[in-house]
Amino acid sequence: MRNALLGLLAVTMIGASSAEAADIAAGKEKAEICAGCHGANGISETENIPSLAGQPDQFIQWQLVFFRSGARKNEQMQPIVEQLNNEDIRNLGAYFASLTPPKAQADDNPDLSKKGAQAAVGRRCASCHADNFAGTKAVARIAGQREEYLVKALQDFKSGKRSGGGVAAMADVAYPLSQEEIEALAHYLAHFSGS
Repeated sequence: MRNALLGLLAVTMIGASSAEAADIAAGKEKAEICAGCHGANGISETENIPSLAGQPDQFIQWQLVFFRSGARKNEQMQPIVEQLNNEDIRNLGAYFASLTPPKAQADDNPDLSKKGAQAAVGRRCASCHADNFAGTKAVARIAGQREEYLVKALQDFKSGKRSGGGVAAMADVAYPLSQEEIEALAHYLAHFSGS
């Protein structure tokens, strides 16, 4: 019931975003506090902290709503998101979506990437995250994301610590993954250079 209500709240909030244009400049100003962890221009240089640059607008909005409601928990994020109103969330989504995403690093382990590519095909990652893994609408951009963060996210989905919001698709995908597959998949996606 709670996930259904959160989903309805998020859909309502995101639907309202089309009626009210987001203010990227206001989002940039509000995002100044985010740079301490998520990096300048939304590109993280901190272990286990995701880059936000180039994430789809709706994905950012949904995650902020989930943090604000407590459906997604993080002790650093909670005090920040509690201060955000819906307009702030719309503006932050538009701002981070407007930024250039991180570039994939040179692949230092092509054999591991090959295993990761096989896992991505086997788990049909592209069916939600798009063929270029750039995400779409409320689905995360995973191409070029920090490798150790991808490992952590997949482990959290596998263990049930993170649900992915109102749908269980990620838990269903991650649960059967072995640790070796998680590491290979994260390596492949972090080094994926197709835009």
